[in-house]
Amino acid sequence: MAQKVLVTGGGGYIGSHCVVELIDAGFCPVVIDNFSNAVRGEGDVPESLRRIEKILNTSIEFHELDLLDRPGLEKLFKQHSFSAVMHFAGLKAVGESVDQPLRYYQVNLTATMNLLEVMQTHGVRNLVFSSSATVYGDPQRLPIDEQHPVGGCTNPYGKTKYFIEEMIMDQCKAEKDWNAVLLRYFNPIGAHSSGLIGEDPQGIPNNLLPYVAQVAIGRRKHLNVFGNDYDTIDGTGVRDYIHVVDLAKGHIAALKKLKDNCGCKVYNLGTGTGYSVLQMVKAMEKASGIEIMYLIAPRRGGDVASCYADPCLAEKELGWKADFNLERMCKDLWRWQSKNPTGFTNNGPSS
Repeated sequence: MAQKVLVTGGGGYIGSHCVVELIDAGFCPVVIDNFSNAVRGEGDVPESLRRIEKILNTSIEFHELDLLDRPGLEKLFKQHSFSAVMHFAGLKAVGESVDQPLRYYQVNLTATMNLLEVMQTHGVRNLVFSSSATVYGDPQRLPIDEQHPVGGCTNPYGKTKYFIEEMIMDQCKAEKDWNAVLLRYFNPIGAHSSGLIGEDPQGIPNNLLPYVAQVAIGRRKHLNVFGNDYDTIDGTGVRDYIHVVDLAKGHIAALKKLKDNCGCKVYNLGTGTGYSVLQMVKAMEKASGIEIMYLIAPRRGGDVASCYADPCLAEKELGWKADFNLERMCKDLWRWQSKNPTGFTNNGPSS
């Protein structure tokens, strides 16, 4: 029997791409989601999962469930014998977290507490956690390796990721049979090569590339570039962008690492290369063949000039590294956006 892996938030952008890789790797994902970042499709199943079922000609077990619903979670764990949990569920918009800090602490921390306690009760001791490079705060040195100080986060969203990491580390110290891999993502972009699943932000995109793609497709008039006076190659902010499929493959490598009884491990998932906002705009212009209008706007609070990973530890210990280059990331993103001009809510992808 294939090992069952519980995927929380598996209807969202990163979760859904990980579901594809789990199935490809021979695991049996059981997905829960509360639709806060997923689009409801036919039969009250996330549209992303419906499409994965078509891509892979399979069926996926899905439960609409919020991690704040402790009894619902208990019931699910009684029904299944999970070998591991992949935890993606949570609120994730930096700007929103600054405006609504209490909501972010309430949802992200309580949800994870519930999950960890229910795992403990049911003897599930293996966890892969979706963390973020935001735990590093304003970089003290570049590239950022896993030894870089954490906790000087510049927004409540980053702080929730940091606090959750601390909770998981403490639990692994307290109970030696627990194993966890904390994956600190840099900036996931791109989409599945089928063009059937991709990032579909609800409302105004918080991240650069979905916004650029929406300008290219005509949904938005122009891009605001926040600050062009940073100490970078062209004055705009520099980030490490990673293809979402590479990121998803990193989760499969992490799942395999858990089998070594690894205790608690932390890995960066990035490419190790930084690109500026204007370099990304140019790359998307090349992929789409469309000129992308942009205006320079004032810097945003909490933004750092440059942030990119040293991903060597993941290569050394997980045998993982990012394969896809910037051109491929933009090409796959544009295929998704042009097939799905309004994201998942259109009537199926256009050919």
